[in-house]
Amino acid sequence: MPNLSRRRMLGGSAVAAGAALATATVSSSSPAQAAPGDPALTADVVIVGGGLSGLTAARDLVGGGKSVIVLEARDRAGGRVYGMPLGDGTTSEGGAEFIGPTQDRIAALATSLGVQTFPTYNTGKNVYYRNGKRSLYATDGLLGAVPPDWGILDLEIAMLRIGDMAKKITPGTPWTAAEAEEWDSQTVHTWSRGATISNGARFLLDAFISSTLSCRSKDVSMLYVLNYVASAGNETNPGNIDRLINTKAGGQESRFVGGSQEVPLRLAAQLGDRIKYNAPVRRIVQENGGVRVEADGVNVSAKRVVVAMSPAIANKIEFLPGLPASRAQLMQRFPMGSVAKFVAVYDTPFWRAEGLTGQALADSGAIDATFDNSPPDGSRGILMGFINQTNIRRLDGKSPAEVTAAGLDSFTKMFGTKASTPLRTAFQRWDNETWSGGGPVGYTAPGVLTEFGPALREPCGLVHWAGTETSTYWTGYMDGAVRSGERVAQELLPLL
Repeated sequence: MPNLSRRRMLGGSAVAAGAALATATVSSSSPAQAAPGDPALTADVVIVGGGLSGLTAARDLVGGGKSVIVLEARDRAGGRVYGMPLGDGTTSEGGAEFIGPTQDRIAALATSLGVQTFPTYNTGKNVYYRNGKRSLYATDGLLGAVPPDWGILDLEIAMLRIGDMAKKITPGTPWTAAEAEEWDSQTVHTWSRGATISNGARFLLDAFISSTLSCRSKDVSMLYVLNYVASAGNETNPGNIDRLINTKAGGQESRFVGGSQEVPLRLAAQLGDRIKYNAPVRRIVQENGGVRVEADGVNVSAKRVVVAMSPAIANKIEFLPGLPASRAQLMQRFPMGSVAKFVAVYDTPFWRAEGLTGQALADSGAIDATFDNSPPDGSRGILMGFINQTNIRRLDGKSPAEVTAAGLDSFTKMFGTKASTPLRTAFQRWDNETWSGGGPVGYTAPGVLTEFGPALREPCGLVHWAGTETSTYWTGYMDGAVRSGERVAQELLPLL
């Protein structure tokens, strides 16, 4: 993101925005209300997408005295942040959930909304299921959450090399690096096979890609991953790979009390009826010095439009006139990862009594990584597992019962027979979710960033872009989504 907004603290501006949201009345800067039977609305800015990026942009624009309409295709706010129903009146995080050091903007937003955090359970040993064998390991060693394997020294050298390469990346503009063409001409798989000699190191590097991007190392550009590492920080703390993969002092360090969905839900409540749900946008027309946004059930005329969603989903919208080729073709080349989150609920977090964190990594079965998703008081146990890339695609066409059986089989291998008899289960397939198309983030194959990357944040006439994929720091995370919303609002305010 441009440097314009990254150092802006919520402080006084958040208070002003909150006051404007809480006390707004009909005025020249409030959204015009449609007459009965008239689906047309007007506003200064129309925002396409009611996830964290779109909601944050709306908050800041309203705080700046501008009128806003948010069009959200789903029947809820939050986008890829979702409280998945468990069938007993409670929820568990079905999408983004963790927060860690240097994720300053999501932390500030949550604080302003009264949403607290608590530490991810991380006491005990992790499980490593590899080559049909289950072993345990402590997470306070040299490589933290990385499990020991025969290739551990080989892996350490490779990780140090990745760290050194990432230091040469300017977060958010990796295509400007001196070696960008070289790094963008190969996948992580190709690079790792040349940089390592052991099967253990290669498996763990592949697992790093699967657990963070939900794609195969064969799918993603090395330059993209180096930027991802470089983005895992802030303006004063350079990104590093440890912050991506670790729980303690890493991106998985904490969770939100009540679930991460509390943040977008409370922000959406402040915005009130400025948000129009069940309104997927079909067409954006730039004409007569303004924009007309056509959605199911409503049209909005505005001075500017913000498209706050992943490039892949933005590509479903028809733009008139057509977008510049660089932007249009970028969206064609920015797929989403394939992931489902599977949870099982138990009377107690039984693994804690056995000295386990609830975190595991496996090379076989449906689930390749797990976390303890239990509530802060441990009053019941919830195991969460990621079903990533090829593993979830193998379950295409399977019934919910078959997906559940596959998930429980993985949990049983990792945590024993007690894991096979939960009280209830639930799962969320993001790759089958119409308005996400996958998760947790879009990624690029070789050749895309160096050729099309500069179009990622560049406005196209009156069309501006947001979404976690456009963030300079913590791209792919909730923090990146908030940063992108703040950036695009600051981009727009001087133009309105």
